[in-house]
Amino acid sequence: MSRNASLSNGKGFVFTGWHMIGVMVLFFGTIISVNVYMAYNAVTSWSGLVAQNTYVASQQFNGKAAEARALAASGVVGTLLIDGSDIRFEISHPDDGLVAADELVLAFKRPVGEHQDFELDLVPVSQGVFTTQHEVLPGEWIVDASATRDGKRILHQVERISVRR
Repeated sequence: MSRNASLSNGKGFVFTGWHMIGVMVLFFGTIISVNVYMAYNAVTSWSGLVAQNTYVASQQFNGKAAEARALAASGVVGTLLIDGSDIRFEISHPDDGLVAADELVLAFKRPVGEHQDFELDLVPVSQGVFTTQHEVLPGEWIVDASATRDGKRILHQVERISVRR
């Protein structure tokens, strides 16, 4: 049987230009749709912005570094306890025990994304002990604690925690 006879009886598959167009549309359609999906996620998720104005932040860096060294040298530390919706924070010094403070602010931030971030002003219940009630969703959080006494910061502590339910 000749080659032309096998093509004319219609039993063999013939790859035509329409098949090639279909392959190209599927191939490039897949690539383009994945790129559109990734671009959408990049635009709608965390911006990556750390400082509104990097020039001003760079000018303040030395002052903030000096303050951080002074706070670390003071030895004052904080302990965060979360039990359900009960939040307790204790400010203490290893040698002197609990340390008095006028106010304490906790900023809860997600490592990536800003839509669930919140800030809490805790209520003092005794010297160096602050409490409040707020539901903290499960997952990873960065907690930025800042305590002041007589208008001066006595504690600035940032820690990463994992809340499980």
